[in-house]
Amino acid sequence: MRTLLCAALLAAGLASTAHAGNLLDLAVVDRDTGQTLPTYADRGKLYVAGTPGHRYSVRLTNRTGGRVLAVLSVDGVNAVSGQTADTNQTGYVLDAWESTEIAGWRKNLDEIAQFNFTALPNSYAARTGRPNNVGVIGVAVFTERTPVWRERERIAKETRDAAPPAPPAPAAEMQRSDAATGAAAPSRSLGQAKPEARAKADSLARSERLGTGHGAREYAHVDETTFERASRTPAETLAVWYDSYANLVEQGIIARPVARTEPQPFPGGFVPDPPQRRW
Repeated sequence: MRTLLCAALLAAGLASTAHAGNLLDLAVVDRDTGQTLPTYADRGKLYVAGTPGHRYSVRLTNRTGGRVLAVLSVDGVNAVSGQTADTNQTGYVLDAWESTEIAGWRKNLDEIAQFNFTALPNSYAARTGRPNNVGVIGVAVFTERTPVWRERERIAKETRDAAPPAPPAPAAEMQRSDAATGAAAPSRSLGQAKPEARAKADSLARSERLGTGHGAREYAHVDETTFERASRTPAETLAVWYDSYANLVEQGIIARPVARTEPQPFPGGFVPDPPQRRW
């Protein structure tokens, strides 16, 4: 499968992660404040509170010594292809220990449309008729199968080092070898988008919820590469749900601030003038 190779590298461990997996860490970063959004756990799920109008990015950190493929879903939409998300689709390849931030919908190899928190009806998913999964960010992680040609190359190198150079192979043999190598090369495979009906009533009922908009264009170069998955199913799947702070408080996911009712000995400040009495 042809996938995208992340170009920008970031130092790992700069901030606490939203979801620490065995293979990959997933975090949501508010790009307007530069802060990694804190997470709130509720009934086995993790939530972050977004600020309407703020841009954000999804930070992915590879925790392994080998390459991994991260298929990123935002609001149930593949962040690279725009298809209704499925784990067998294209994604981003991270090198060993690499950390990078995905800041928008992939438009081409050089540009993205920025992720931003917006009202659900204005989200990209709702505007394209797919509002049912707005409010969740997910990533399916795949490990890489060791390419056959690399193993053959290693064996061939050991053989060359241990024995005198062999005479050139006949042309027919070289053609057969080339054909075998070509057959082993992975090809691009993108899943088909599944059609969904527009749920107008559901969208209206959740109009105050947050979704992810299709923001301004931004330069963000990546390169294409090949990646052969070690299995058809993800080795790991991570997910983080999001909404506004007020909505998460209303749902009981974030505890309501407790007002202080007892007197405080040192509330701070200077001595103000007392109010004038009216006679």
